[in-house]
Amino acid sequence: MAAIWKGSLTFGLVNIPVELKTAVRADHISFRLLHEEDLSPVKYERICQAEGEPVPWNEIVKGYEYEKGKFVVLTDEDFKTAALEQSKTIDILDFVKEDEIDPRYFETPYYLVPGKGGDKPYALLREAVRQTGSVGIGKIIIRQTQHLAAVKVVGDALVLEIMRFANELVDATEFNFPSREGVRPQELQMAEQLVENLAEPFDPTRYTDEYRANLMRIIKAKMKGKKPKLEGPEEEVPDSGVLDLMSRLRASLEEGAGKKGAVRAKRKSVAAGRKPAKAKKAKTA
Repeated sequence: MAAIWKGSLTFGLVNIPVELKTAVRADHISFRLLHEEDLSPVKYERICQAEGEPVPWNEIVKGYEYEKGKFVVLTDEDFKTAALEQSKTIDILDFVKEDEIDPRYFETPYYLVPGKGGDKPYALLREAVRQTGSVGIGKIIIRQTQHLAAVKVVGDALVLEIMRFANELVDATEFNFPSREGVRPQELQMAEQLVENLAEPFDPTRYTDEYRANLMRIIKAKMKGKKPKLEGPEEEVPDSGVLDLMSRLRASLEEGAGKKGAVRAKRKSVAAGRKPAKAKKAKTA
């Protein structure tokens, strides 16, 4: 996998040659817009709203709309003037405790891979960050754009996570959230019990994108000229309009306990080397 950035990570007087490589991959299904009659791809055109005619690239400029319909045009020279010097270093400015950072600040993770001769200082920084439970905060310039960044430990890797600046977060005070005054102790106790009953070690492989899976089933069926077969959604219980929280909590606890028991029995069966028995399908009249 090619590096998207090469440079060095510095803290104090320590300099570590590193490469930045993506830690995530997009798994989206992409589509093209087609003409229904002949399935030819449809092109986009840049249309002038005033004239209704296509505009060539050499007549297009960039403008900042400071009022509705009023713009300030920026030239290539303006962007060059504003651009920061292309630094090839990630300077760690501060070390902070990870639990002090609002998770909304984190955006995109990248692996920091040690460059030639960087193994020892890389391992040194990684273990120091791990032992202190800290996160390094610094800045990095990628493709002429400056980003706030966090350097944290994940396993044996140092991971750089692009962060949002403070002005990019929406203040929670802009919305109205309920207080805890209306929560009764009995309800809270049952809700806590329900949470504890559903508690499991985190396993990301248990969670899949069902919508994507359904789309792929439909696509593959259509490629073979077949009609796709998908399971229908479960029937929803009609809502009476009255939210009886206690009865729903009790029902949830009973349902959770039943599922938990079935899962435990299945695990014990597998651990003992026996295949779990398949549930018999009920005969339909």
